[in-house]
Amino acid sequence: MAGAVETYRGVAYPWNCDSMGHMNTQFYAALYDGASFHFLSMLAPYNELKVRGLGWADVRQTIEYKHEVRAGALLVVRTVLRRLGNKSVEYRHEIHNAETDDLHSSSDQVTVLFDLNARAAAPLTEEIRRRGASLGIAA
Repeated sequence: MAGAVETYRGVAYPWNCDSMGHMNTQFYAALYDGASFHFLSMLAPYNELKVRGLGWADVRQTIEYKHEVRAGALLVVRTVLRRLGNKSVEYRHEIHNAETDDLHSSSDQVTVLFDLNARAAAPLTEEIRRRGASLGIAA
């Protein structure tokens, strides 16, 4: 994925695997969630958002499973910013085997900047747009 940044590393533990011997879907979601926290903090560090009463809220996630993950697999998540909207960020995560680079899964996500007091989406800041531009998206 051109322009991707590494957002998470982990391992598939035996307790992540189901009765069929591969990683259960709930653990894919957990990897993507961790990667989202790291990626979104590249756009707006959480300590900066917190003092302004802002956070992030996921509004859409689509996961595709490409190649099963077995216990012991070393995994890396890479993320690319696809689009900055008025209030939302669209990005793609991919889980790869860290040793072979095989693609295991991908997830397309949409997350909105969220006003924690108003409980509503908030406009993206100029700083988020500037940081997005540094990740390859025009402000």
